[in-house]
Amino acid sequence: MFISVLDLFKIGIGPSSSHTMGPMVAANDFRNRVSAFITSNPVPSFLQVRCTLRGSLAFTGKGHATDRAVTLGMNGHTPRGLATENVNELFEKLWRQTSFQVDHSVTVHFSPPEDIIFDKGEPLPEHPNGMIFQLLDDTGRTLLTETYFSIGGGFITTIAEIGQIVAPIKMEVTRSCGFPFDSANQMMKMSADSGLTIAAMKRSNELERISEQALNAGLDAIWNAMRTCLEKGLTAEGQLPGGLKIKRRAHALYQQLQDNPQKATLNDWLCAYAMAVNEENAAGHLVVTAPTNGAAGVIPAVIYYAVKHEGATLEQVRDFLLVAGAIGGLIKHNSSISGAEVGCQGEVGSASSMAAAGLCAIQGGSTTQIENAAEIALEHHLGMTCDPVGGLVQVPCIERNGFGAIKAYTAASLAIRGDGQHFMSLDNCIAAMKQTGLEMSVKYKETSLGGLAVSITEC
Repeated sequence: MFISVLDLFKIGIGPSSSHTMGPMVAANDFRNRVSAFITSNPVPSFLQVRCTLRGSLAFTGKGHATDRAVTLGMNGHTPRGLATENVNELFEKLWRQTSFQVDHSVTVHFSPPEDIIFDKGEPLPEHPNGMIFQLLDDTGRTLLTETYFSIGGGFITTIAEIGQIVAPIKMEVTRSCGFPFDSANQMMKMSADSGLTIAAMKRSNELERISEQALNAGLDAIWNAMRTCLEKGLTAEGQLPGGLKIKRRAHALYQQLQDNPQKATLNDWLCAYAMAVNEENAAGHLVVTAPTNGAAGVIPAVIYYAVKHEGATLEQVRDFLLVAGAIGGLIKHNSSISGAEVGCQGEVGSASSMAAAGLCAIQGGSTTQIENAAEIALEHHLGMTCDPVGGLVQVPCIERNGFGAIKAYTAASLAIRGDGQHFMSLDNCIAAMKQTGLEMSVKYKETSLGGLAVSITEC
């Protein structure tokens, strides 16, 4: 099994990888398909695009800016391309438009308020995050259609491809990399047999596809984006968008810690750093999927703490990301990182597991200790629901990232003080997370139909 660390960590914008970044990528892809269709077919005088959102995208798409994402993608924009843009200003302009042009010559009618439909009926059977795009003529006849699924972390797949997806990524043949581990047990055996660390094996697999210079540049770009997002969040003040009137807290917390550092604890710093990232994400600004937007604060917070407070080097940051990427790939392959599929255990739980493994690795942990750290962190997120209030990635998501970072640090500390031997394996823990997600009510999987999302009136 292979999934690149440069794909798992995607630079883009908030507030959601599955509900914002994925739909934007899908809309942009359908725009390209419309362009190809027009090039190779007779074009009627009137063309219209319609997007129907299904399942979790319909229930929480408003709060997760899915309609914004589809509008931006249909107009040719991508998450990474917007990372440094004034997205609000651009969106307001595009939202008012009633058409877009393909190849500067053919006009396609698309009015976002009317042509983006939130269908809260039964979700598509293949996946809870479904989108149906259609190209119509003036009679309403469908000329071209494609169904996409946003499968977590900004990844998308079509309905034709999803049958080839294994929970939920495409498989590459085992000979596609030198260390094709698709379980933690295989990873540990390959490490023992080769004498290589997890970071070294992951780097070796990556270097079969790209140069070392390109890999390091990609890792550095990911870390720079994470750090930029975090540091902006530490200085930003005001209220988050969306209607809940949630006040940013990271800046005030950070100021308190700086003013009285002798009373600042590890937990305080980690919460300030993680919340800073997720407040930026909630504002729709630059963020890195780690492995999702909703869990984007955990890994940057732990790395930032290691750099700022413990003197971690750039090379260690790269190793951290490689190890975290290896663990994230295992979770994505054997379970899911999508809150709509398995709840928040798949988002913050996965991020905490990845962060624990990365931290343990740069602290000198053995392969078995790293696997133990990943398992401890994931184990103590099992059963966690995804129940965002108002469909917004704010309550409880922002604070939850701080606790995910704390659990990651604690898990790494416990593992590094042990000998790597433990009762529950990471593989079994990942399997338990998948089964828990399958049995979890849809009300607790990013639909805002249960839990905290419906308890607000009682508070």
